Amino acid sequence: MGDNQRVNHIAAFIYAYGYLGIFLLLMLGIVGLPIPDEWLLTFAGYLIFKGHFQIVPTLAVAVLGSICGISVSYWLGHTLGIFFVRRYGQWFHITEERMSRVRAWFDRTGRWSLLYGYFIPGVRHVAGFVAGTSKLRFPEFALFAYTGAFVWSVSFVAIGYISGKEWAGTTRTIHRYIMLGAVLAAIMVPVYLFYIKKTRRKE
Repeated sequence: MGDNQRVNHIAAFIYAYGYLGIFLLLMLGIVGLPIPDEWLLTFAGYLIFKGHFQIVPTLAVAVLGSICGISVSYWLGHTLGIFFVRRYGQWFHITEERMSRVRAWFDRTGRWSLLYGYFIPGVRHVAGFVAGTSKLRFPEFALFAYTGAFVWSVSFVAIGYISGKEWAGTTRTIHRYIMLGAVLAAIMVPVYLFYIKKTRRKE
């Protein structure tokens, strides 16, 4: 299924099921199904702008959908771990290679990756699962992951609402900047951590 066709199906699903549709799609998207999450959130914001949805219930289902999705990922990682990846990972775009990259990032930045990882495509789909396979306790996971879900969901719904009719173009622009930022972070964070480690050894 092409991207345009997928987007059209998602839009039709939201029009058909309203707030429940937003909740379900976000939850499944965070778990790992091929759903354009940022597009979905900004589209929801645009529908608020058009008067089709109300702001409070839209934000509520967006945040709850994100929270439920990453919670499912955490418990899948906590209970099934690598067995799930080898057996079913391909269906959820969770591969051992992607898990290894995110786990290395998780080891470097710790719980904070659960908070800002939402803003990086690919990371938010695996971060919860990786956290579940680690020794991170659920209360600690929830504190960072749920805060990230709130900030991420509200941010993109607000972008869609503020952008109005230009929401689609704004989403594409932001997505490009996010990808650029992710590449820069992947380069700069290891360099910074290496510098800190080297400085501490000298001290």
